[in-house]
Amino acid sequence: MSLRWYSVVVDCHDIAAQARWWAETLDYRIVYEDDDEVAIIARGVSEDPISDPDAFAAGGPGLVFVPVPEGKAVKNRLHIDLAPHTSQDRDAEIAALIARGATSVEVGQSDQQGVSWTVLADPEGNEFCVLSTRDR
Repeated sequence: MSLRWYSVVVDCHDIAAQARWWAETLDYRIVYEDDDEVAIIARGVSEDPISDPDAFAAGGPGLVFVPVPEGKAVKNRLHIDLAPHTSQDRDAEIAALIARGATSVEVGQSDQQGVSWTVLADPEGNEFCVLSTRDR
């Protein structure tokens, strides 16, 4: 038996703004919100109890945003990789993310040859990557 990857918790200052930014980025929806936590999940994931263990395990992870008083000080030890489908214009997707508040980030990737990803940061500085297009 294995466990389901249920969520990733993101520390931030403005949990509502961060949750909405990521929900728009991933086409997720907000399923819970109060002053101490905002949770988002993929549109196809059910909020209802799931009795079948295989169906439960097939659900993708959500993101949970919680407030912290301190600012981000160093590069993330964990980050999210996003991948556009081969039918999408990767450069246009990156431009749209930047237009919505993402920034380009250098974490050493330019020192490597043949880099096929772009490192960005969300509006609060959390790094993530946009990979090359793919269909699986």
